[in-house]
Amino acid sequence: MAQKPVCVEDFEQIAKQILSKPVYDYYRSGAGNQQTLADNVSAFSRWTLNPRVLRDVSVLDTSTTVLGQRISMPICVAPTAMQRMAHPAGETATVRACRSQGTGMILSTWATSSIEEVAEAAPDAVRWLQLYIYKDREVTKSLVLRAEQAGFKGIFLTVDTPYLGRRFDDVRNRFKLPPHLSMKNFKSFDLAFSKSGYGEDSGLAVYVAESIDPSIKWEDISWLKSVTSLPIVAKGILRADDARKAVQCGVDGILVSNHGARQLDGVSATIEALPEIIEATEGKVEVFLDGGVRNGADALKALALGARAVFVGRPAVWGLAYKGEEGVHEVLQILKDEFRLAMALSGCSNVEEIDKSLVRRNPWPFSKL
Repeated sequence: MAQKPVCVEDFEQIAKQILSKPVYDYYRSGAGNQQTLADNVSAFSRWTLNPRVLRDVSVLDTSTTVLGQRISMPICVAPTAMQRMAHPAGETATVRACRSQGTGMILSTWATSSIEEVAEAAPDAVRWLQLYIYKDREVTKSLVLRAEQAGFKGIFLTVDTPYLGRRFDDVRNRFKLPPHLSMKNFKSFDLAFSKSGYGEDSGLAVYVAESIDPSIKWEDISWLKSVTSLPIVAKGILRADDARKAVQCGVDGILVSNHGARQLDGVSATIEALPEIIEATEGKVEVFLDGGVRNGADALKALALGARAVFVGRPAVWGLAYKGEEGVHEVLQILKDEFRLAMALSGCSNVEEIDKSLVRRNPWPFSKL
């Protein structure tokens, strides 16, 4: 019998054996030479924990809120596209696992389960929608209104994808959806990413060039606010000036993200960008982080630096490939247990006690020549 996975890395190794190479490469890979992909993870080691001791941690509360919604832990599931490539139940399995763990999930616009299917699978789960702005604004507006009608609790607007990043593995594999799948939020073959004839490039890169609006600008946040009353989070901000501008435009939150290192290679790891964003927003909006979170201590470091919650993408997909809903549940349970232990060993009995004093900057080592 295969050994039971005990950490996120174990789930990835199992998923690598299960998934076809193009599918595994799609989920795993980053843009360019994947410098940022590696740094998203390794940058967490540049921050060390500075624990308090002799605090009563016999009773622990890991719960918090995101955009007013109570969740069991500050670790949620990030939007990851086309999850039925990993498991037949796809996003419906993921949302059920999130519900069973009492945490939230962001559904990708490019899901292989529709907004309505995900809502029906877990009507009482905390759900948000990740949104791309399409060249056809009526298509975009329809997605938002459907999410609102289906009980989603917010819109995470992706702001870093006017074009798709260059992902070498997807180009080599001429990536496209398997023929039995489609992006279920769309009816037309073109928008559902189910047509043929994407050529020698990554099919997804061609899709984005054909469908997503590269002219989006700050004024489009006002347009989005005019069509929905749902909270809006700007997803993909890495600079202080952009964070201040987002606040001025009336967003309800900022997700510090580099799109899982899948857009522009060589940008900052998200944990490195986080302190600058926290300072710039001055507590006016909730700030979240995704990218590189691989254990509960990573989540603790992000919260200590000011994040309200963190989101994990690839770890959930590895769990999904492993055992569907049960696999995602196991991944989230491991992360919850790790976070709970890290919190306790740092002298915190609840999330409100996590503060900046718990982390120290660990500079890169250097040698004298």
